[in-house]
Amino acid sequence: MNTFKTFILMAALTALFLVGGQALGGQQGMVIALVMALALNFFAYWNSDKLALKMNRAREVSQAEAPELHNIVETLAHRANLPKPKVYVVESPTPNAFATGRNPQHAAVAVTTGILKLLSRQEVEGVLAHELGHILHRDILISSVAAVMAGAISYLATMAQ
Repeated sequence: MNTFKTFILMAALTALFLVGGQALGGQQGMVIALVMALALNFFAYWNSDKLALKMNRAREVSQAEAPELHNIVETLAHRANLPKPKVYVVESPTPNAFATGRNPQHAAVAVTTGILKLLSRQEVEGVLAHELGHILHRDILISSVAAVMAGAISYLATMAQ
């Protein structure tokens, strides 16, 4: 169901992008906006996870670097019948965690150093179970695509000024 919602969202944002392109440049502007929208949708689908991790300066950690964190993720993924996502850590005192990826086979979870210091193991398990729920239901693809398209629409508005 969320895959269908993502398709509808991408189509709606593309249509909005096309209307903006036509308002700025007529027929030629609409064609340029269509090409840009298709490119952005393609980019968002294939690269939004890498972009989210890079923007947060997340660093992938190995089993040797963070054995307890990897064990938590592996156990929870097994319980949810998901492939184990890649595990990342963000050097930040702010307690936070997020999941990203286009589907369960290409997913990642990231936690900040702040959340690891602040929460107990059981609390970290609860947070990561929540993040794996996002992976299971493919919520992360919707939010990633929406963020990329919102940025594109914002850029279009800036061009109009």
